[in-house]
Amino acid sequence: MQEGMPPMTSLPLLSTTQLGAALRSARKALGLTQAQLGERLSMSQSRVSHLEQNPGQLSVDQLLDTCAALGLELTIGLRGAPRSAPPSVEGGW
Repeated sequence: MQEGMPPMTSLPLLSTTQLGAALRSARKALGLTQAQLGERLSMSQSRVSHLEQNPGQLSVDQLLDTCAALGLELTIGLRGAPRSAPPSVEGGW
């Protein structure tokens, strides 16, 4: 977790609307403007705004880069399954 960011719990995201809200919330929790986040991601403020409003437009690379810039990680799991530590993956993906 990045310094200055309050602890966040894991939240299941089931829609792009929830994803956009989570990214916006994380950005604001870090005290970043859209322009500042855009600088970190090499994109314009208007592009950051567009992606927060329409996160379905994010490529997987952009989503991972955005999560990294916000100190977030992306975890994939089965819906409704109990949450536990992710299994180790030998040799990476």
